[in-house]
Amino acid sequence: MVTWEGERTLTFTVEDALLSPISFAMLSGAGVVRGLENEGKKIHFHQTTAVSVNVTNHSIDLTDALESADIVCSTAPIYVMEIDETGDLTGKVFDKYTVSTGTGSNVPSLGKGLTWSGGSSDTPPTGTVLVDYYVLKDAASAFELQIDAENFAGYYYVEADTLFRRQSDGKDLPANITLPNIKIQSNFTFSMASTGDPSTFTFTMDAMPGYTYFDRKKKVLCAIQVIDEESNVENAALKAGSTLFPHPTGFNISESVHDSVDGTETGEMDD
Repeated sequence: MVTWEGERTLTFTVEDALLSPISFAMLSGAGVVRGLENEGKKIHFHQTTAVSVNVTNHSIDLTDALESADIVCSTAPIYVMEIDETGDLTGKVFDKYTVSTGTGSNVPSLGKGLTWSGGSSDTPPTGTVLVDYYVLKDAASAFELQIDAENFAGYYYVEADTLFRRQSDGKDLPANITLPNIKIQSNFTFSMASTGDPSTFTFTMDAMPGYTYFDRKKKVLCAIQVIDEESNVENAALKAGSTLFPHPTGFNISESVHDSVDGTETGEMDD
């Protein structure tokens, strides 16, 4: 019987508890854009706020939900929705509200809330309502992750630290994992908890053959270094071989395209 094996594949699944804008951009291929700093440039930022209605004139003051420079956008959609005693939406929407102009008595400041514009036949809300609206913020105060259908995650050189436990005495030995050429899979899933608890983010990397920074003679999918400075039987039994991380005399990483395991020039790196 003959067994055939095809091309070797190596896949790493990584779980991360922190997701920064830069790491998200790397994983998704998204572009990170900072808003224009030109004076007067504004952006729309969506907000929802549960707030009590003024019992006198039915106005809604959103000042506490806004930053000092924020104002409610008067040209974007605004929804004022009724909430029952349990805090759930009833489905009733009050559409007779406009952004406050700051004029009149006992009304929110300019752009800081909503005023009731209904007629005598309209029934205003009472108690607490949920307001869905857009805030105008300075563009320079925000950055955006723009994920489109054309850009995908790229190829990266990955190094990770871990520990290997020595079987003879249980001592943890420092170890490095090097993946010289990995492709992050562009399809991924991230979850958000309704309770507000932090959730982990999982992504998958496919290892491709590549050179380490210090040797351009042998391509590998992965290299794991374990540092054990104590001489023992386990190390003595290991097979001697050439390292993928040599430091030959005169080594310069900017010229490492010509390096080899024995320090001799091997020519340009393969495609």
